[in-house]
Amino acid sequence: MTLGSKRILIVDDEENARVALSKILTHEGYDVLSAKNGVEALNCLRSKDVELIITDLNMPEMNGLVFLRELNRSHPASRVIMITAYGEVESYIEAMTLGAFEYINKPVKYDELKKVINKIFKVV
Repeated sequence: MTLGSKRILIVDDEENARVALSKILTHEGYDVLSAKNGVEALNCLRSKDVELIITDLNMPEMNGLVFLRELNRSHPASRVIMITAYGEVESYIEAMTLGAFEYINKPVKYDELKKVINKIFKVV
């Protein structure tokens, strides 16, 4: 399996977070797209296929949970990692119920993120 064939979409309203994740994942060999909110991400998904979506929970216009609900309607097979600086039990339960693969607290520990991504893509 070549990692370059795997496309990841990062959805986060914080530009620094998007840039940092993009650099790390690009360095790991992934093709990375980014969006600043759920609306922009849904527009991106109309024309691009992605294998994984990493989305922030708290964003303007459309938060991560609303985005996840919309994904379930338009792209039900999407694999999603939810990240947040405001980890709460209620949002964790809702995200997992809506089909998120994992829920990771910010600041993101890149080794932890890489393990989750490898598990999703079954890379050993």
